[in-house]
Amino acid sequence: MVRRLHVAETVEIPENVTVTIEGLKVTVKGPKGELTRDFSYARDVTLRLEDGKVVVETFLADRQRKALTGTIAAHIRNMITGVTKGYRYKLKIISSHFPMTVVVDEKNRIVRIKNFIGEKADRIAKIYGDAKVKVSGSDVIVEGLDIEGVGLTAASIERATRIPDRDRRVFSDGIFIYEKGEAE
Repeated sequence: MVRRLHVAETVEIPENVTVTIEGLKVTVKGPKGELTRDFSYARDVTLRLEDGKVVVETFLADRQRKALTGTIAAHIRNMITGVTKGYRYKLKIISSHFPMTVVVDEKNRIVRIKNFIGEKADRIAKIYGDAKVKVSGSDVIVEGLDIEGVGLTAASIERATRIPDRDRRVFSDGIFIYEKGEAE
């Protein structure tokens, strides 16, 4: 078994973004907003700023530490993309049997799906983090700075309309993710 003593990943910081590091807590500020993330669970990893880059490094690196280093670097890259461009997921409302209505309740941070396959009770999907949800026609658009909040919200909406024990070829009703990426 060959063990590399030192593994480091670097993340470039664009001009319009500022990154501050306090121990293992990273704050990224950009033109669209600010994101903070605590990596204190990663005890074997160190974070530092060096020449306009974030350096994520570990020593006595085994397989898990090397993977953890790459994961933290990827999280920081996603944070930088989030504060510069943002993330957007698009979902399509498909109702072939009963016309369903999708309503966003910002006060309670939920999405209410009414009359799904003729059900009297509403189906509820939670809005996570700072994600913003809007319904336009047969599209549901989820946007935000944090990729985790946007992805969890889109998955929650899709999962709320899941139909168990039915043939998907016949009962194709639901809300499905069809596009995901940066908001530009």
